[in-house]
Amino acid sequence: MFKKLLIVFVAAVVLLAAGSGLWSWQGLQTLQQPVSLEEPVLFNVPPGTGFSQVARRLETEGFVSDALWLRLYGRLNPEQTRIKAGDYEFLPGMTPLAMVEVMVEGKVKLWSVQFIEGWTFRDLRAALARTERINKVTTDWSDDQVMSALGAEGQHPEGWFFPDTYLFSSADTDLDVLKRAYSRMVSLLEEEWQNRSEGLPYDTPYEALIMASIVERETGVPWERQEVAGVFVRRLQKGMRLQTDPTVIYGMGDQYQGRIRRSDLRAYTPYNTYRIDGLPPTPIALSGRDSIHAALHPEEGDTYYFVARGDGSHKFSRTLAEHQQAVREYQLNRRQDYRSSPAAGTLNENSREE
Repeated sequence: MFKKLLIVFVAAVVLLAAGSGLWSWQGLQTLQQPVSLEEPVLFNVPPGTGFSQVARRLETEGFVSDALWLRLYGRLNPEQTRIKAGDYEFLPGMTPLAMVEVMVEGKVKLWSVQFIEGWTFRDLRAALARTERINKVTTDWSDDQVMSALGAEGQHPEGWFFPDTYLFSSADTDLDVLKRAYSRMVSLLEEEWQNRSEGLPYDTPYEALIMASIVERETGVPWERQEVAGVFVRRLQKGMRLQTDPTVIYGMGDQYQGRIRRSDLRAYTPYNTYRIDGLPPTPIALSGRDSIHAALHPEEGDTYYFVARGDGSHKFSRTLAEHQQAVREYQLNRRQDYRSSPAAGTLNENSREE
């Protein structure tokens, strides 16, 4: 009789274990089923949040039917419980296990901010101020404070930030992005300086950066950059003034309202290259890689002048007489669709009025 009872008891335990195992297996299987999402969802994990807390939130927000299965999964796979803080994007078709995986790997959601070639430092700071999801710590800082935080105390900020698209997470600050842009420009400038052409009229990489910014603002046509740089280099070598409108515009600051008058060309500012010899004291804009390369590898030739054709390109001339003829042809008799840059909205507009 005892043996029969023992057999029944053992059989019941086996059946219970089997049933429990099946139940657990079925529960764990739900973690591999895609979650019903119509659009991406942002899920934030604050610092110090444990796996059990995340499991409960996933249940509360409808990503899993029961947090029990996630906790069981965590017991069976302890290495999959080391989630990292941050914002995560859950996409349609993802399973709960896939969601856990991105949190364990720390694949946080990234946003972007773009700095454009030809922008000023003021433009750059305005773009950062408009950017959402980034922690803004420099908003009320002066330019000097920003440069000091970058380890460049006393350095004028203009031109020192490489124009590109920068990705950031919600944990990043605007200063983090500025550090990356500054570091990239420093590295690129040093690289290009080490491989520069011979005989250039620059004593320092900074002077080359100033030239690059002028080239950047003078033309939006990529294939003209080295030719434009060649004109400016030859003018410097011959002791001629650069006489370039973008430097005048920069020196005018807020007084510039879209047009340059003859009185503006006569007015003295440290940036008016119609009045000063050599380069202006600082860059006037953000320079892209191509403009930096052009400034350090100018095209050889015998031209000393150029004027905008009105389609974004320029007419280059060897003599003043040729240049004056080009000015009469392209500047004094402008077409209605005249523009000095190839695309609307670029910054090197050289419109003048008498």
